[in-house]
Amino acid sequence: MTTSSSLYRDCARLFMVGFPGTHIDSELAALMDDGIYGAILFKRNVGSAADTAALCHALKTRAGRPFILSVDQEGGRVARLRGAPFTALPPMRELGQRGDAAQVERVGRLLAYELRALGFDWDFAPVLDVDTNPANPVIGDRSFSREAEEVARLGVALARGLEAGGVASCGKHFPGHGDTTTDSHLTLPRLPHDLERLRSVELVPFRAFAQAGLASLMTAHVLFDALDPGVPATMSQRVLQGVLREELGFDGVLVSDDLEMKAIAGHYSVEEATVQGTLAGVDLFLVCHNADVQRRAIEALVKAVESGRVSRERIAQAHRRLDALSARFAHPAEDRLALLGSPEHHALAVGLVSTFTGRDPTEVMLASR
Repeated sequence: MTTSSSLYRDCARLFMVGFPGTHIDSELAALMDDGIYGAILFKRNVGSAADTAALCHALKTRAGRPFILSVDQEGGRVARLRGAPFTALPPMRELGQRGDAAQVERVGRLLAYELRALGFDWDFAPVLDVDTNPANPVIGDRSFSREAEEVARLGVALARGLEAGGVASCGKHFPGHGDTTTDSHLTLPRLPHDLERLRSVELVPFRAFAQAGLASLMTAHVLFDALDPGVPATMSQRVLQGVLREELGFDGVLVSDDLEMKAIAGHYSVEEATVQGTLAGVDLFLVCHNADVQRRAIEALVKAVESGRVSRERIAQAHRRLDALSARFAHPAEDRLALLGSPEHHALAVGLVSTFTGRDPTEVMLASR
């Protein structure tokens, strides 16, 4: 059977990819032409503010259609954009200790302002994991609090600030990565908690996020014994459809964490992870490094649709959610770099800069010019 070009594009649209370097290489260009939804930028892609803005502009211009650009810009140790003219923000734990939801929402607006100035549409923040395990090697101070209700309250505030500023938020990592003792970048973590504990702790922030009608959530590559002991959440219909969609009522975009992380890649082929993830309810897959893996994942989904294992309605459902996110947050290629260091930028940062860095905000903004 020959794959139709329309089916290939329909399946490719369920992918967001990473790429090497600071230019559009031939492999990325081919994937863009085939219809991928967007790209994620990492430290390896980021130069000066002007260089990064030029790359974002080039990507959107090359695509010739709404093309979503994303980044992990949380604050603290997870921030791809650093140094002047970007505002140095503390870890979310410090914001959580202050407990000021209005201030946290303002941080979200500031993040959105700086990301929009470069051409980004989507920020993979906030972290909604509850910091219940001091031995956790990957979450820790990225979380707002050890109290689930505080994580919920402040996580929703940050997300609302981002979205008010025109950037889609993405709460992560559903259904909770805060109490693990291992890092899913390196291995497959397992949580043994019963369902009562999950509902009273891990799921609380995600329930609040769903009820607030925010844009997107990211899955965790974690085994949850009480939900589906043999299958990582990213690939589990019980977790994603049963808990997130049906119990919590979330109807935004559900994006996977990177399929090349060892928690998945060390146990499953990218082909099986993609197909099972689609069946479970993932709308968009991150494949962040290898072009061959990205291509294999798309082709596996095409074959699954052709064979009837994945229905065309499941693909159409994902498209509807992605369309809704694009309608709200996809921005054209535009020159907004001069906004950084502007009076409006200064006004957003006043109080935040001096509170968190000890530096006068005027000094910070002047340094950005």
